[in-house]
Amino acid sequence: MDYMRNGHHHGERRRGREGSPSRGGAKTFRRGRVIAFLETLQVKRATIADQLKKPEFQSIEQILIGELKAIDLVIDEYKNLFEIQEGETSATESASAEHTEEGENEEH
Repeated sequence: MDYMRNGHHHGERRRGREGSPSRGGAKTFRRGRVIAFLETLQVKRATIADQLKKPEFQSIEQILIGELKAIDLVIDEYKNLFEIQEGETSATESASAEHTEEGENEEH
């Protein structure tokens, strides 16, 4: 089996699904992980925004508002750093935008 290495014939490249060459490689994989982490941040942001609406969190409202502003700052910096466009993330981004509008209306 000297002609095989890692289950592939010597000189044969690893192929993606259905025999087509895999595209994008590590860069695409890393970008996917960046976007997945951004979506996690957006879910956390939505959770904090939901807590602001609930009466049982009234006693820590100012803390939640501060956390919301902080996570918004982190999300904005993250998008700028990794050059993430508005449409690149999933539906959590639109939910996050709705919460931002609601949060701005509550503060005024």
